[in-house]
Amino acid sequence: MSHLPLVLASDQGTWWPAFERALLLRDANTLWVVLGVLSLGLASGTVGAFLVLRRRALTSDAISHATLPGIAVAFMVMVAFGLAGKSLLGLLLGAYVAGLLAMVAIVLIQRTTRLKDDAAIGIVLSVFFGFGICLLSLVQQMPDGNAAGLERFIFGKAATMLPGDTRLIGFTSLGVILLVIVFFKELAVLCFDESWAAARGWPVLALDFLLTGLVALVTVLAIQSVGLVLAIALLIIPPSTALLWSHRLPVVVIASALIGGFSAWLGAMLSASVARMPTGPVIVLVCAALFFVSLFIGRRGVVPRWLSRRTLSRRVDRQHVLRACWECIETTGREEVAISDLHSMRSWTTGELATLVTRCVRRGSLVRVDSASLKLTEAGRERAHRVVRNHRLWEAYLIHHADIAPSHVDRDADAIEHVLDEDLIVQLEHLLGAAAGEVPSSPHALGGSGGAA
Repeated sequence: MSHLPLVLASDQGTWWPAFERALLLRDANTLWVVLGVLSLGLASGTVGAFLVLRRRALTSDAISHATLPGIAVAFMVMVAFGLAGKSLLGLLLGAYVAGLLAMVAIVLIQRTTRLKDDAAIGIVLSVFFGFGICLLSLVQQMPDGNAAGLERFIFGKAATMLPGDTRLIGFTSLGVILLVIVFFKELAVLCFDESWAAARGWPVLALDFLLTGLVALVTVLAIQSVGLVLAIALLIIPPSTALLWSHRLPVVVIASALIGGFSAWLGAMLSASVARMPTGPVIVLVCAALFFVSLFIGRRGVVPRWLSRRTLSRRVDRQHVLRACWECIETTGREEVAISDLHSMRSWTTGELATLVTRCVRRGSLVRVDSASLKLTEAGRERAHRVVRNHRLWEAYLIHHADIAPSHVDRDADAIEHVLDEDLIVQLEHLLGAAAGEVPSSPHALGGSGGAA
């Protein structure tokens, strides 16, 4: 059966008609390729989530490179027994066995030497891959070797997928996903608390081999579409992207599977729209694009974290202004606070203080009496009361229970007062004997003796 190329670009050179044709799955070959890579993307994302959380990302890289000698040996064995050397099932079986042998070699190096994990993985990866290249050269010298086309396993060639190949990848991927669902709780414990699982008598080693076996199986399946060089991308990038949106394991696993499936589907569509565009690398580029977008706008990405820090910084600055106003009122006994007095409280510049005062006025914490003085509103007084109480309770705790000198305690209290919750404040009041809801006296006003009122 001749292979239909996954190239649907129109004669006019425009890609949209070809993309629309691929999107509607009007070509049988496109249908099989899309189904194959879609199922593979779902399985890779599902297993990859546990691999990333287990901090064994490089394991899949070692397995993928180690499969090359298995592919070459499987071809030579099948040819020697008079079988079809290009049988995908036989080649993938050889790749799977080689991947498992690579994992055994890594474990033996780790447990019998003082080498670190990265060194063990690097040794096995390079040795197996070099051995595979040598075997591949021998295969090319065989009578049937020139037509073997085994080099496509290095870079992948999804366009050559046949219906049988797609069914094999689809059913195997479904089996992998079902195994993850059945052993979800066990794999979760293995990733987060292996010592606890071992103490409870769980078969940690068996679970570890189960996860490794699933990773090896998915890696072998990925060879057909993205090649052994890029197989690691389908296992690592989708879960890494999912972790930028959530930290809950079920959400991460589901999101990782969906990201992997969507990337595979969109990559196949795009490669079908551009002449001679390889499917595997396009899938990886789509995964990378989703990762970098999530890196900036994801829930745990750069932009949300920057906005969160900016919001916290502004809230802290407002609280510092309110505390300074409260302390000025305590010192002068007047409700009105002179803006000039606030300059001595902190190292604010005139412009910074003006900006902070404006923000407090907009939020209803302060009102301007005139151009040179301010006054706390009722809401501002409540906020200032809470901030000063938290600050002085923490100051008193540090002085009496952490043996920090009163001359240094103000700086330490500044670092924590803004994140104290009410439960902790109640505990501090009980521990220090302070009246509930009242503002303790400042330890600095007591000449350094400190104490809670």
